[in-house]
Parts: sequence; structure tokens; C-alpha cells
Amino acid sequence: MNIILLGPPGAGKGTQAQRLVERHGMRQLSTGDMLRAAVKAGTPVGLQAKAVMERGELVSDAIVSALIGEELDQMGLQAGAIFDGYPRTAAQAESLDEILAARGRKLDHVIELDVDEDALVERITGRFTCANCGKGYHDTFEQPREAGVCDKCGSREFKRRPDDNAETVRTRMAEYRAKTAPILPIYEARGIVSRVNGMAELDGVTAAIERIIAG
Repeated sequence: MNIILLGPPGAGKGTQAQRLVERHGMRQLSTGDMLRAAVKAGTPVGLQAKAVMERGELVSDAIVSALIGEELDQMGLQAGAIFDGYPRTAAQAESLDEILAARGRKLDHVIELDVDEDALVERITGRFTCANCGKGYHDTFEQPREAGVCDKCGSREFKRRPDDNAETVRTRMAEYRAKTAPILPIYEARGIVSRVNGMAELDGVTAAIERIIAG
């Protein structure tokens, strides 16, 4: 099975993708991660990408498509793929169709995690982590049991990501809407788009996704 998981940063795509990987043996194909891995490994596509990035240019659709093709070839036909962060444009959507068809695959589902912008801002701006062990907390939803002390390791040092602020979150939301707007109608016309309430609790979101892929 091949699915596209859509949703703005903070919607929980990473968590849900990881659960699909664990439950179904699927492979999460995140173009950013794949690009870094290919550059590090020095694959032919990685070397191409490295040269482009060193010139300060954006990696082309052709390179990203080649990267995805490379990854699918390594996976074989047994494992399903979760596309994360790709496609972002109508041209990339067309490329993905061609890449899949060339390998005897097709896109089965496009699942969008639907979120409320104000609630997402609260969810993201309230996040903080233990500076020592990385355990996550939240101002509203999950404070340490003892104020100022990590439940897991006892550290008293915490940190926040500098980009977890309201302005950045709203900018990311606007970018997401602008990028996904062109591709959703393509998949809606095929009847493969489903929406899940991304603001529900984690297990509820997982259960909704499971119902969709079970058909």
C-alpha cells in the first residue's frame, strides 16, 4: 500500500507515520531525510544533490524524483510507502504517478490530518523538553509531576525550540495551505482523499487512519 500523509508541521504526521511503520512494516519516505542520507552515502543522486546545494540552489524535482525512485527500488514490492513532504506541487504529483507506475505500484490513499490553527498554535508553542534526556512536556497538557524536575531523569534543565512560536507556526500553516492547495484537487478527483481530525488524541487519530487503510 502506498499513501501520502498530509498535514502542517505539528499536526502529528511523524508520530502517525511511525505507528504505520511499526504496525504494517511500511517505509516512511521523508524527502528531507532521504536527501541528507543520499548526500552522506555519496550515491549518484546524492552527489548530484550535493553539487546543487553547494551552489546554494534548490534541489530540482528531477533529483527528488530520482531519489524516491532509488528508495522504492531498494524497498522491493512487499513494503508499502508513506510519502511525507512530497509531492508538494502538481508537477511533483504527476512525477510520483510515473515513478509508482514504472515500479508496478499505485497510490492508494491521501490522508490529511485536519487541524484547527489556533489549537495547533497552542499545541506547538506550549512544548518544551528536558535538556538532558529529551522527554517532552507541555505548558497545558503535560507538566512534570514535580515542578521544574524531569519525571524521567530528575534534571532541572529544560529547553524550547526557538521556532516554536506563534508567528512561525502561523507562517508554516500558510505555507502548507499554499503548497497543498494545488495537489488536493488532483487526488480528490480520483476519490482517494480522506480527512482525519488531527486534533483528536493520538490513539483516536491512529484508529481513524487504520479504518481508512483497512478500506
